[in-house]
Amino acid sequence: MFQPDRLNNELSFWQKVKALDYILLTSVLLVSTISLFVMYSTDGGEILYHTKSHFSKIIIFFPLMIFIGFFNIKWWHNFSYLFYIVVVLLLIYVSFFGIKSSGSRRWMDLYLFNLQPSELMKIAIILCLAKYYHRIKIENVNSLTSIITVLTIILVPILMVLSQPDLGTSILITSSALIILWLGGVKIKYFIYSFIVFLISLPFVISFLKPYQKLRILTFLDPDRDPLGAGYQIIQSKIAIGSGGLDGKGFLKGTQSYLDFLPEKHTDFIFTLFSEEFGFVGSVGLLLLYTIIIIRIIQIGAISRSSFAKMFCFGFAFAIFIYITVNLSMVLGLLPIVGSPLPIMSYGGSSMLATMIGFGIVLSAKIHSQQTIA
Repeated sequence: MFQPDRLNNELSFWQKVKALDYILLTSVLLVSTISLFVMYSTDGGEILYHTKSHFSKIIIFFPLMIFIGFFNIKWWHNFSYLFYIVVVLLLIYVSFFGIKSSGSRRWMDLYLFNLQPSELMKIAIILCLAKYYHRIKIENVNSLTSIITVLTIILVPILMVLSQPDLGTSILITSSALIILWLGGVKIKYFIYSFIVFLISLPFVISFLKPYQKLRILTFLDPDRDPLGAGYQIIQSKIAIGSGGLDGKGFLKGTQSYLDFLPEKHTDFIFTLFSEEFGFVGSVGLLLLYTIIIIRIIQIGAISRSSFAKMFCFGFAFAIFIYITVNLSMVLGLLPIVGSPLPIMSYGGSSMLATMIGFGIVLSAKIHSQQTIA
């Protein structure tokens, strides 16, 4: 695409603009626009707090995504470890001085919005491990020193997030990390051994869960055991999705949400409201947009010359897939409720910020796809 003598030189502003991935940008913008209309619906068809706040975040974070994309992919490679360390320090800060809500200490007050550092760790862990496997020699990938190093990189933030407590986010961070390990060349036997150890230790792990976490698992196994209590949310979610039918009840006509049968409709259960109003057809359309986004990220990784960019793009694409899968499985009753937001759609500044940073780095990989990293 660019002349060989310019491969490792900085591109001009207009070259960067021309090299942007407009399919990815358009798809992200469409999902953002849909999310704004759905947020308007959660506010009862009025421009209230959630709609205003969500709109302001889109206005700020979407241009930020493009701005991040203009940074050379080498820059992200050079500062990957620092980014990881900064987020770990933020997690430590939150553990002692964070805002406590509903029994969890996960947020820090930035005045404009409350930042949840664990959301940033979803991106930081991918960056850190992508750089690590970019640097390490292939023959050393499965050495004991390497395995211990990557396990330390993964376990440090996971243990801090679990202590908040936030089981859902810790699972998502672990999933993002594991795909990078696989892409980095870690032998499949280590994954098998880890899975066996996990199964053996599962009874002990369950004993350390908080009472509300155990209740969520029991509710998942039998939602009807407490239909007016713990099982209420998932039961109402299924009713709302099922009542949407083929083409939905229509915009602003979702009875389950408007009559307040559906709790948490603006955050983790945003898809439930969308599905009720736009039905199966609308849901498939939204999933098609997400599919386009994931495919474009994979394609950008495939054309990148540096293994760092490849691993980040593939890892981030897998992470987005996992976030969507977990959220939809959760609202459909296929998984326990673990507090996983739907990317871009769900209300929440930290989640959207982390997602847009991830998209920005992907854009950087696209713009500098011919860039090599020594």
